[in-house]
Amino acid sequence: MPRSRTGTAARPTLSKVAEAAGVAVSTASLVFSGSGPVSDATRRRVLDAADRLGYAGPDPVARSLRQGRSGIVGVVIGERLLYAFRDPVAVALLDGLTEELAPAGFGLLLLSGSSGRTGPAPEQVERAPLDAVVVESCGGDDAPAVSTLHHRGVPIIGVEGTRLPDVPMVSIDNHGATVELTRHLVELGHRRISVVTLPMRQPGTHRGPLDDSRRATATSTTGIDRLRGVEDALGHAVAAWEASDGLIEEGHRAGLELLAGSPHQRPTAVVAQSDLLAVGVVHAARELGLRIPQDLSVTGFDGIDTPWLGDLRLTTVEQPMTEKGRAAGRMVVDVLAGARPDPVMLPTTLRVRSSTGPAPE
Repeated sequence: MPRSRTGTAARPTLSKVAEAAGVAVSTASLVFSGSGPVSDATRRRVLDAADRLGYAGPDPVARSLRQGRSGIVGVVIGERLLYAFRDPVAVALLDGLTEELAPAGFGLLLLSGSSGRTGPAPEQVERAPLDAVVVESCGGDDAPAVSTLHHRGVPIIGVEGTRLPDVPMVSIDNHGATVELTRHLVELGHRRISVVTLPMRQPGTHRGPLDDSRRATATSTTGIDRLRGVEDALGHAVAAWEASDGLIEEGHRAGLELLAGSPHQRPTAVVAQSDLLAVGVVHAARELGLRIPQDLSVTGFDGIDTPWLGDLRLTTVEQPMTEKGRAAGRMVVDVLAGARPDPVMLPTTLRVRSSTGPAPE
């Protein structure tokens, strides 16, 4: 390897590789970028020359400065990563994003909370080299970081959550899907229906009965839309328990509280706003000696596999979890190409299974 005037090894350059391979610098550049047609023989000569000279490829920092791009798309996760990676819905979203963004040359940077926070702090996103950001939810701790991204002019794509001005959204009809689900329970004769909600504000900071003040200050449009779907289908308000996250343990805790009354007071059906919460409710009901669905019907939302329930199959609203990520990924590519993508509303499907049955007399 050639040495510099200081005696240290000089970094081989693309022009030296091109010279050694007997090709133009522009041709060598195409070999490393993969952005143009180059014959197999020419590509092999360039790569062999690079190997002899110890050339690893273009300087990624210099390349990003020339292109005005970092190649990084941020993902704001609306909860601690500890919870996000236990939630199949969040994992499927990230998988779908990767399917679209990796072939386009982008990597993902996950932006989540730290100790005491559930969303990223503004300083966490203030200087991060981001070409665009996908916001998986927005409310509570997410809002300051999203505001910082707005001020920076970083393109934002929203997935569910709070509607943001001038931000393309990937959504599902949470209200309509839950209306359909609740009507299924009404047709089975259920009138005493309770709800276990997702966090209405900052995840991890509250759990318990969802009173009027919590409803009035809720920032989770997903949770509120699903709750209103139940109440609109019934025509009246219902008892609701707000979980501090969407996982099984919180569903179990909520189930023990909601089902503690006498047979004539407790609900005959529980609508959980995630399948994991529903699994927890089923576990609580079984601990209390209740049979599913003879004594209690339980429904979920998402459409994930629920092996924790044995032979019981959960009645749920199936949503296209991975396709949400794919749609958001396509929006990112379009935005960075100068296009303005239209909002996307994806379909859901009611899956009626063995966890729901006629209301007990």
